[in-house]
Amino acid sequence: MNEVTKLTAKDWASDQEVRWCPGCGDYAVLKAVQRTMPDLGASLEKTVFISGIGCSSRFPYYMASYGFHTIHGRACAVATGVKLANPELDVWIVTGDGDALSIGGNHTMHLLRRNLDCQVLLFNNEIYGLTKGQYSPTSRIGTRSPSTPFGSVDRPVNPCSFALGSGARFVARAIDVHKALPDVLKAAHAHKGASFVEIYQNCVVYNDDVFAPFTDKGVAADKQLWLKPGEKMLFANGAKGIALDHDRLMLKVVDGDDPAVITHDPANRAVAYMLVEMPVSGFPVALGVIYDDPRPTFDSAVLEQNRAAAEGKAPDLQKLVGKGQTWMVDKEPRAE
Repeated sequence: MNEVTKLTAKDWASDQEVRWCPGCGDYAVLKAVQRTMPDLGASLEKTVFISGIGCSSRFPYYMASYGFHTIHGRACAVATGVKLANPELDVWIVTGDGDALSIGGNHTMHLLRRNLDCQVLLFNNEIYGLTKGQYSPTSRIGTRSPSTPFGSVDRPVNPCSFALGSGARFVARAIDVHKALPDVLKAAHAHKGASFVEIYQNCVVYNDDVFAPFTDKGVAADKQLWLKPGEKMLFANGAKGIALDHDRLMLKVVDGDDPAVITHDPANRAVAYMLVEMPVSGFPVALGVIYDDPRPTFDSAVLEQNRAAAEGKAPDLQKLVGKGQTWMVDKEPRAE
């Protein structure tokens, strides 16, 4: 038997010219995904990337697998139909903070609630880039844009809090240019159900360096908490850690050698909420797999229901069409 040739990152790259602004974080995410797919053992014929509208939503054009560039905010709805129509497909949804959390918020919520077996990659640059820099649902208070010339007064959406509140069973965070992004993608793919991954993605034109306070090399060690299952929540090169303040039922920063430092348990939903809601001041940003606790998927339940409903029955289209009330239409019109 001939051995199956393992695909490479180049095999996953389409022949289309990649067209994003020079320096855009989307390039890094694309490369990370293309490098990751061979490690997953995925096949081009059984993989589909589905997107909505926005800069990130050009993604399907650049993957050599199947792809579907849908309409604004509807990627999750289309992906649900694709997965139910062909459960063997490995479905990836690529969306942005505006596409998934504004016009598409309803669809995103229900996909996560239903737990469709797919991966949702939400590129969060905290701005509407494709439509020239208006503020988005994740833009911070004070963000100046063409639609908020005096600064946004909206309180921003926290994508991971939204996902947890919607019932997501897998929630993770990563950074576009960080070396750990492929590992997060692999963990998302390994999860059976809806995997939600927020990716901090830098928009060099309309919101450049908005994440610099925790992504710059000079501060990354002190401002990033990379979570690993079964390991202590340590940052600042192990000098600091995260513990639970039992009196106030909230997280706190302690010395790294403090025995109270929490060991990361991805199945602990209560701590996951605390991690994604950690204050900006004095705390690091929680990254990696924050929550992972599988449960039966929506698509498997639908397939089982259909199987049970069809058991012992022979397909008969004419009987189905004629079931219930019927009417006979005269061939000739009646005379008045």
